[in-house]
Amino acid sequence: MSNQSGAQHRTWRHRLVIFAAALVLLLATAAPATAITYGEPDGDGHPFVGSIVASLPGLGVFQWCSGTLIAEKVFLTASHCTAPIDGFLAANPGAQILVTFDPSISAGGTFYTGTWFTNPNYNGFQGPGGASDPGDIAVIVLDQAPGITPARLPTAGLLDQLKDSHVLKHTRFTAVGYGTIRDTNRTGFQAILDNVDRNRVEQGYLSLTKAWLTLPMNLSTDNGGTCYGDSGGPHFIHLDGVETDIVASITVTGDIPCKATDKTYRTDTESARGFLADFVALP
Repeated sequence: MSNQSGAQHRTWRHRLVIFAAALVLLLATAAPATAITYGEPDGDGHPFVGSIVASLPGLGVFQWCSGTLIAEKVFLTASHCTAPIDGFLAANPGAQILVTFDPSISAGGTFYTGTWFTNPNYNGFQGPGGASDPGDIAVIVLDQAPGITPARLPTAGLLDQLKDSHVLKHTRFTAVGYGTIRDTNRTGFQAILDNVDRNRVEQGYLSLTKAWLTLPMNLSTDNGGTCYGDSGGPHFIHLDGVETDIVASITVTGDIPCKATDKTYRTDTESARGFLADFVALP
């Protein structure tokens, strides 16, 4: 997956292209829970991490993107997940976009409705400097509180402070999401399998820029990562060697076969916090 292309994100486009018999087959043959990329099933480990799903009349529910509850009714995700929703619903009468926090997505699960808010500064990776800070952060304000203790946001500039103190290069992160899975790095796209379960994986640090936190997902160095459908999902930072519930960044993009790098959008920047301040109390 190109890190420069705004048309290639870790999101629903990989699967929700046609909405007919192929989608029914997709759900029926969903892969067993093994990993997001070289990871493991999360179970109830991160109950505040949920999935955006598309509900299609007569076809069922299909995983769209991932995200995190960061306030009583505020669900954090990516703008490239929310920006296409209105067009998708217009093209598919009777369809719904819902959020679930169930460890496994199923037609009989618990779903929440809400209103999506795409960052007005989201540029779709277009224009001068569009890829340097695309504003790829969004929220869904749920109509009903799910009664789940939310995760936390970082303080302003947390990652910059850790980098300046030479701590960041040794810091680990935990990625959580419902996206496609890979349990081997020996093959290409044929090793990417569809999935209905919440999964987790740990990874280290690679680089930091004004808007991006890039993380390795190389199995040989004990690093996993994310894949299609994990977009909007959290990367929880470890502090003092212990995983926290602080969403340091969200999944946006990476390499096409989900084998090498995660390029994640920071939540501690002035840009991200400026958007989030309209929906949550910032730390």
